Formats: sequence, C-alpha cells, structure tokens
Amino acid sequence: MVNEKDAIEIIFYAEENEIAIWLDGGWGVDALLGEETRVHNDIDLFVEKSNSKKFLEIIKEKGFSEVIEAYTTTDHTVWKDAKGRIIDLHIFEFDEQGYLVFEGEAYPPEVFSGIGKIGDKVVKCIDAKNQVLFHLGYEYDEMMFMM
Repeated sequence: MVNEKDAIEIIFYAEENEIAIWLDGGWGVDALLGEETRVHNDIDLFVEKSNSKKFLEIIKEKGFSEVIEAYTTTDHTVWKDAKGRIIDLHIFEFDEQGYLVFEGEAYPPEVFSGIGKIGDKVVKCIDAKNQVLFHLGYEYDEMMFMM
C-alpha cells in the first residue's frame, strides 16, 4: 500500500534530484480532487526517458526492486520495496511537436496539464479528461471527439 506519507516521500525522491514526474491512476485522481478517497495499492508515475536511468538508480537505492508483471515492457515497469510500497512506472518521451509518446502512442501536451495536491504537496498530474480516457480502456482518438 502507498499512503499519503509514502506518496509524498516517493515524489520527493524525484524532486530532490530535479526529475519531473506526473501522477496517473488512483493517486493522480485523488491529487486532482485534493483528497485521499481510498486506499492505494501503488503510485503511478510518468518519468521522461532522459531521466529514467537516474530515477531507477534512486529508487533502487531506496530499496525498490523490479517486479515482473504480464504487462511489463521496457517503458512500463513495476517496483516494490520491503514495506510493500509499489511504484508503477511509465517511461515516455516528448516528440518534436511536444507530444508525449508512451509505448508507441502519441498524446497531446495538455495530457500533462493537471495540477493537484497530496496533503499540502502540489503535484503535476495527468489532467482529469485524460485520466478518464486512459482508464476506460478506449483508444484516445476514438474518445477525443466524443467529449
């Protein structure tokens, strides 16, 4: 489980090393709402590929080890520590137009426009519209014109 204190600590690992991250999933939604609405099994983070090696070194130093899942790819990995805290890590790149590219799919820059809070900590998140789109299981292009 990743509680509020854990989430802030994990976010701080990136921030103290000047690594930009964006929250997705449960903590991303709760940050946008400004309150913890449920117990969280993990924290979903997006990290730019250029910072991924450094971030992985940091979380390994903090006691996280990779857990291989059926959906594990080079861009989507899962890390767990002895306390049972899980980081669901998404590694992406920006293309020349500023679109975020994750696992071969390109998304407009406004995907990263969400700003939320965990406790007193202001965090960057996937915006609300795209949180919904990503978690409904629909392709981005299909839903983009329906909203």
